[in-house]
Amino acid sequence: MGRNALWDRFRAVVDDSVVLASLVLLAWPAVDPVQPGGLTGRVVPLLATICLGLAVLLLDTRRGLLRYATVAFALATMGIRHLAGDLHPGAIWLVLMVAGAGLLRQFLSHRSDPDRNRQQTLLAQQSFRDPLTGLGNRRMFVEYAEEVLAEPARTKTAVIVVDLDGMKDVNDMFGHAAGDDLLRAAAERLSVNVRANDTVARLDGDEFVVLLPGLEDEHAAVAVAERVLTELHRPLQMGEIGLSIRASAGVAITDGGDGLDGVLRRADQALIRAKRDGGGVARRFDPVLFAKAEQRRLAEQDLMRGLEAGEFEVYYQPIVDLNAGGMTVGVEALVRWRHPKKGLVPPALFLELAEQLGQVPRLGGWVLEEACRQALTWQDRFPGFELNVNLSASQLTNPRLVDEVREVLVRTGLPPQDLVLELTESVALTDLVESARVLGALKELGVRIALDDFGTGFSSLSHLSALPVDVVKIDRSFVQAMPETGGASVAEAVLHIARTFNLSPVAEGVEDAGQAERLRELACGRAQGYHFARPMPAVEVTNLLDKQSAEVL
Repeated sequence: MGRNALWDRFRAVVDDSVVLASLVLLAWPAVDPVQPGGLTGRVVPLLATICLGLAVLLLDTRRGLLRYATVAFALATMGIRHLAGDLHPGAIWLVLMVAGAGLLRQFLSHRSDPDRNRQQTLLAQQSFRDPLTGLGNRRMFVEYAEEVLAEPARTKTAVIVVDLDGMKDVNDMFGHAAGDDLLRAAAERLSVNVRANDTVARLDGDEFVVLLPGLEDEHAAVAVAERVLTELHRPLQMGEIGLSIRASAGVAITDGGDGLDGVLRRADQALIRAKRDGGGVARRFDPVLFAKAEQRRLAEQDLMRGLEAGEFEVYYQPIVDLNAGGMTVGVEALVRWRHPKKGLVPPALFLELAEQLGQVPRLGGWVLEEACRQALTWQDRFPGFELNVNLSASQLTNPRLVDEVREVLVRTGLPPQDLVLELTESVALTDLVESARVLGALKELGVRIALDDFGTGFSSLSHLSALPVDVVKIDRSFVQAMPETGGASVAEAVLHIARTFNLSPVAEGVEDAGQAERLRELACGRAQGYHFARPMPAVEVTNLLDKQSAEVL
């Protein structure tokens, strides 16, 4: 226990003793044998004293106003009784004890306050002061806050992190001198809009922090943060320049578990949420949102680690010729993540995150080259064997996409006409003109273009002629909706569109023999789906090709 804590505990004992003595003085008529008034004169003071004692225990605040009132009332009562001449000698000694304890309390205050007010002590040293704003710096705040948090308390302590939005724009537009003036003005407004026992410091750059001890609940901290932001948002006139300070705040309450680092981290998370909500607002730390953010952070970290460790693999789903007894004539390359703990992770669980992290062009480029090398080994035995590789939205907007595809074809030696690049209809229609330009450049390399999930987007027919497409892949939902025998279907309509535009159709998601037979009747030449084969590693594709080749012979 630190010296400050010992002083505080000793002072608390003195305070409690003074209050106890005061209550005894107030109850004196009930125990004084010479007190006139009979039963009423004794019982009423006793009951009043008991009620006052309970009030001190239940309603006393950190400031101790009720305690001081109790002492003052007791001394005033004894003074009146002394003037009336009916004060017992024992009560006189008790009054002297209360007065002496008060003097001792004053002495202890002078001894402990300089140590207790650590903030002022630290600010007196230049190494703890921010030279621009005059506030405490990070070092002062950390040292003072750690001492406050280490002391036992019945109340809560909060931390508010305040960040000024748009400081870079101010510096760029008006110069760094104006930015410094803005920081000084923000520091002044922060200081005058918090409580007297709160601590304001500048952490770094345009970020400030407020320590609020002695709170009854977290709503009080949010109220302080909102009041601070309201004052900060008032327009500021600096010479001929009128500026508006826009700030965001994050609020966190200490939980007694992880110290200052933990509460600062939670306040930072709340600040991030405030900025995501548009800025200019205060947000309280939400453990549920924090858990989600932490889960995402760990997922991002895990994905980047997996990329660096080479944990990704290429799986291949066979594409069959329905008119040749279901012989495999090509494959679609699909990426999988061989996670050391989670096993084989499907793309639906990581591709969106990889896209958000900007890693899909890197991952897609690796899949393209790896699949092209593998396809070339199959072509040694099966000439004309086709390879389908998917393009994402971020790959399509990559200015080096055409060059990268050309370089992969050169390095691997795969014939361009045997490479089919797939993109979904929604990706292609995001920017129709740019998509047509990029796809046209890819076509000049000799590769073919497939439109995946055809029919699920918007204005498919009206834009189909604008895109240099060779293949349309019928979405699995249309295949699943086909009637078992006869009857019109969307899949049949898509096949009719494909023939109208002289495009090669491929049906996706074929799951049973009835669907395969119906597609054959509709003159759909190629298909893929679990009925034929699931996505598999390259070695299993090789085994499948060997088996089919042996059956033909």
